[in-house]
Order: sequence, then C-alpha cells, then structure tokens
Amino acid sequence: MAWSYRCICLYLNLGRLFNLMLEQMILLYPGTSLVFFALFSLAIGSLLNVIIYRLPLMIKASWTEECRSFLNLTPEPYEQINLFFPRSFCPNCKSSIPFWHNIPILSYLILRGKSHCCHQHISLQYPLVEALTLGLSLAAWWFFGVSFTLFFSLIFIWALIVIAFIDLKHTIIPDSLSLGLMWVGLLANTSMLFTTLPTAVFSAVGGYLSLWLFMQLYYLVTGKIGMGNGDFKLFAAFGAWFGGVYLPFILVSSSLLGAVVGIIYLKTSGKHKDTPLPFGPFLCISGLITLFYGHDILYWYISLYQ
Repeated sequence: MAWSYRCICLYLNLGRLFNLMLEQMILLYPGTSLVFFALFSLAIGSLLNVIIYRLPLMIKASWTEECRSFLNLTPEPYEQINLFFPRSFCPNCKSSIPFWHNIPILSYLILRGKSHCCHQHISLQYPLVEALTLGLSLAAWWFFGVSFTLFFSLIFIWALIVIAFIDLKHTIIPDSLSLGLMWVGLLANTSMLFTTLPTAVFSAVGGYLSLWLFMQLYYLVTGKIGMGNGDFKLFAAFGAWFGGVYLPFILVSSSLLGAVVGIIYLKTSGKHKDTPLPFGPFLCISGLITLFYGHDILYWYISLYQ
C-alpha cells in the first residue's frame, strides 16, 4: 500500500513539473509552440492510420493461429506484421512508401489521391484521420489549455478516432483499445480530472453491466443480438472517464444518431433492414461531445427542472 501511494505521488509530482515546464515554454514562444503542436498532431494522425490498418490484420492473424492450434491443424505461413514492421507500404501493391510520400495530408494532395507506385486510388480515410486528429487536438488545446487534463484528453481523442474507424470498417472494437482506454480513464481520475476515482470505478462496472443486461433482455425478447461485447467495454470506459451521470446522455445521443444515420444509409444503399451496422462510431461521437460539452449539457438539463 505504501509503495502504491509513493508511486501515485511521484506520478502527480512529475506531472506538475512537466506541466509547469510546458506552460513556461508556451508563454515564451506561443506561436512556435502552437505550430509545433499542430505538426505533432499531424504526425500522430499518420500513426493512427497505421494502427487502424494494421491492428485488425494482427488480430486476424492471431485468431487464425489460435483456431488452427485448437483444431490441431498445421500452422500456415502468413505475413508477419506489427505496428512497427515492416515500414510503410502501399496497401494495393505492397511496395514500400518513401517518407516524402508519407507526409500527412500534403502527400495526399500532391499525389492527387493516387499511389505513386501503382497509381491506385488512396483511401480518403488517410487524410480524413489526419485532419480529424489535427482539428480535435487543437480543439482540446483551446478548451483545456496546457494541463494534465489536456494530456489525458488527447489520449482519449486519439483512441476514439482509432476505435471509430476500425469498428466502421471491420465491425470490431479491439479489447486492447477499449480496456486500455478504461484503465487510462481510471488513472486520470486518480487526480480527479473528470470525476472522483470511486465514482469512476463504480461507473465503469455499472456502464458495462447496464448494457450487458439490456442486450440479454433484448436477445430473449427478439432472438437477435443487438450489440457486441466491444460496445459494452467502450461504454464502461466512458464510465471510467466521466462517471455515471453522463452515461445516459452518451447512450441516448449515440442511439438517436445511430438510428438516423442507419435509416438514411439503409434507404440510400438499398440494404436489408437486418443489415448489421457498427454502433461504436456513434458511441465515440457522443464520447467526444461529452469531453468538450458534457458539463454544459448537464447544467442545461438540470436548469430545465429548476
């Protein structure tokens, strides 16, 4: 217990020291600091694209290996890939991409949306993720200033961007992202940045159990699976970050947004009404709204009953 207390004190003191150093640097060089932060955010956006593309491939390879092992099948060779190896390559022809063709947003514009090696179209996802990362990171800088809250908010934003795009494309939410986000939220609230630590712990448990119980009842009534386990874990992560008071807003707003977008998509695409649609991106949008405007929305709602 004493060791844990000393670790928490060290973490808080180092955080305050780092925060003080950053504040002094920004006061002395405000313009340079903002430009550096923008470039850093673009570089992070490029990294997020790597995670969005490679993490599902890594998960698929791991699942395949586990299944073949369970069935006593001969392991089959597969392309070794992780977040760091091999170096950036074209997803179409697998040719290595030189670094000057990998500059966030700018390279996409210069190449006019086509790969230099095979002249295939580059997915719009790449500049979109980079632009989102830049815009949301600058918004967090403006909202929270240079602080511990900004540091953790950036982690929250970047994780949700990755989760949203992976779920949108593959209809999965990796445990490494949702559970990792939950642990980081609990760590942030050791300093009570968003809520108290006991509230965060109980809200994480309550968030998971509430969706799990609701989906069990839904399955008993309809015989259909309305939501995946990844959504439960992501909802629990929101509880760990913001506390239970914001969970009803996140659930209701994401459900309404998902229903509207889903109806429009099914009508315009001609898909069947039972076509599964990922719910994670809508949870992520509601989570981001809560990060920036959660207090304002809560106070507005309370004022309606005063």
